[in-house]
Amino acid sequence: MSRYRPPRPQSSVYITQQGKDALLAEHDELWYKKRPQVTRSVSEAAAQGDRSENAEYIYGKKQLREIDSRLRFLKKRLDVVQIVDQIPQDQSKVFFAAIVTVENEAEEVSTYHIVGADEIDLRQGKISIDSPLAKALLGKSVGDEVIFQGPKGQLVYFIEAIEYKREP
Repeated sequence: MSRYRPPRPQSSVYITQQGKDALLAEHDELWYKKRPQVTRSVSEAAAQGDRSENAEYIYGKKQLREIDSRLRFLKKRLDVVQIVDQIPQDQSKVFFAAIVTVENEAEEVSTYHIVGADEIDLRQGKISIDSPLAKALLGKSVGDEVIFQGPKGQLVYFIEAIEYKREP
């Protein structure tokens, strides 16, 4: 068995201003608060002597690797993301940042906010623009039928409303 993992597909570079602010806040939290704390604890553990059996030292080094890995990811991601803060001229169709209300065949109503891949939060109804549902919704209008392949098979939705909100 090999350890090779194929690279993940490149996610969309689009992001809302709130999403970019959240990434910046996470970066600053890790860089200015968490990393210095862990570095101090690792140096204190290293001063205790034998590092080969020092669990605090080993765990601290592991935490530092994880923090550094996340910081590298955030730095690369922040360099490529593109903020979309303009509301489209044609607000009758679904585009990035749209808040779409849909109804399924069982007459259950759901609302989804189409956001960037870094902003996903299913509890708040935020779905990635790269998701199968968002891809099926893009370019559609109120009253259109949307058919897409979900995890439980083929699903059919009807678009009830499309809304755009300007971010503060």
